[in-house]
Amino acid sequence: MARKYFGTDGIRGRANALITPELALKVGQATGLVFQRGDHRHRVVIGKDTRLSGYMIEYAMVAGFTSVGMDVLLLGPIPTPAVAMLTRSMRADVGVMISASHNLFEDNGIKLFGPDGFKLSDDVEHEIEELLASDLGPRLSKSRALGRAKRVESVHARYIEFAKRTLPRNLSLEGLRIVVDCANGAGYKVAPEALWELGAEVFTIGDEPDGFNINHKVGSTSPEALVSKVREMRADIGIALDGDADRVLIVDELGHLVDGDQLMGVIAQSWKESERLSKPGVVTTVMSNLGLELHLKSLGLSMPRTAVGDRYVLEHMREHGYNLGGEQSGHVIMSDFSTTGDGLVAALQVLAVVQQQGKPVSQVCHVFEPLPQILKNVRYAGGNPLSREIVMRAIADGEKKLGKDGRLVIRPSGTEPVIRVMAEGGNHDLVEQVVDSVCDALMTSGKVAAAE
Repeated sequence: MARKYFGTDGIRGRANALITPELALKVGQATGLVFQRGDHRHRVVIGKDTRLSGYMIEYAMVAGFTSVGMDVLLLGPIPTPAVAMLTRSMRADVGVMISASHNLFEDNGIKLFGPDGFKLSDDVEHEIEELLASDLGPRLSKSRALGRAKRVESVHARYIEFAKRTLPRNLSLEGLRIVVDCANGAGYKVAPEALWELGAEVFTIGDEPDGFNINHKVGSTSPEALVSKVREMRADIGIALDGDADRVLIVDELGHLVDGDQLMGVIAQSWKESERLSKPGVVTTVMSNLGLELHLKSLGLSMPRTAVGDRYVLEHMREHGYNLGGEQSGHVIMSDFSTTGDGLVAALQVLAVVQQQGKPVSQVCHVFEPLPQILKNVRYAGGNPLSREIVMRAIADGEKKLGKDGRLVIRPSGTEPVIRVMAEGGNHDLVEQVVDSVCDALMTSGKVAAAE
C-alpha cells in the first residue's frame, strides 16, 4: 500500500489544509486501535511545540483517542525527546508529539512513538494508514468505555532531571557563559532551566513563543541571531535548538557554527577514550561530510551510512548494536540515554568535554577539516523530475567529474516537495560546478522553481 500520509518523520503538512482536525481525530482513533493490546486500561501521552495550530490538533487527537477507549495525559509544550522518555516512564501505550520540527508555524505534524519510546516502524505506519482509509465507526468504544483526559504537571522537572543525569557525576557547568536559542519552540522552558541548574550563566533568545514565531529567524535553521548574541555577550558557547528540540547546532566563542558532524566527532572521540562506545563506529546518513568519515577512520572507528532521517539512523543502530549516531543537521542519537535525537542532551555531552578538557569551544569542537560540500534545494510542483533524461545525464556527468574522491547525493525531501542536491570533494569550484549543473537540469526539466 502506498504511503499517503506518513513521511520520513511522521505526518507533516500545512495546518488546517493537510493536517486538519478531521485527520488528527482519525489518526488518534486508528493509532489507539492499533496499540490496544490486552485488557488493561490503555493510555497515551501527548506533547506539542508552540505553534498556534497545536491547540486544534491536540484536542482533535484527544477526541480520537478517548473515542476508542484510551486515557490521555496532556504534557503541554515539551521537547520531542521528553515525549519519548515519558512514554516509557509513564507506562503509556502510545506517545504523540504534535510538531513540524524546524518548519515555520504554518505547518504542523504528528509524530508517534510506541510503548518502548521508539518511533513507529514502517509496518505499523502502514497498519495505521490502512485504518485511516476505512470506516472506524463500528470499532468505537461503548459509552461506558470512553477514555478520560487530564493535564499532567511537573513534566518539565522530570525531563530536566533526566537530562542532568546524563552528565558525569559531580560535573558542573560553573564558569561557562552560555547563550541558548530555543527557537521559540518546545524547549523554551526546559533548556535554559537545565543549564542554569547545572551552574552556567545563561542568556536566552528565542524564548518568547507567541504561536507564530517558532523557528522564525531563530533556532538551528537560522543561527545568525545566535552568532550575533554570542559575540555580543562574549559567551563561551551558543546552543541552538530547533522547534521541537530534538536537534542542536553549536556556535563557538568566535561566532563560528559547529554542525552535527563535528558534534558527533567530539562525542565519538570522547566516548572512545572512555570506552563507552558499544561498537567501534558511528552511524550517520549519506549527507555527513567525508571529512568526518576520514577522521573516524583515523580513530579506528567505522561510519556506516543510512538514508536521510533520524529514524533510519536509529534503526541501523538498533539492528547492529551501535549506541551513537546522527545527522549533519544536528540530530544526535545516544541510545544509552534516549530513543530519539535530543538537542539538550547532545549539547550537555559536548559541554562535558569542554569542561573536562578546559579548552575553548573552538578547539574542542573542531575535530576534523570538512571537505568542500555544497547543498542546494530545487522546489518542484509535481511529477518526478529525477526521471527526466536531461537530469539523469547531468547526474551521471557530475559523478564522473567528482570521481572516487567525491560524492554526489540527489534525494527528494521526505517532508516537502523539494529535491536536495549535495556534492562534496576536494575541489570547491568543481563541487559547486557539479551542483549547479544538476540544479540547472532540474529547473529546465519541468514544473520547478529556482534553486534555494
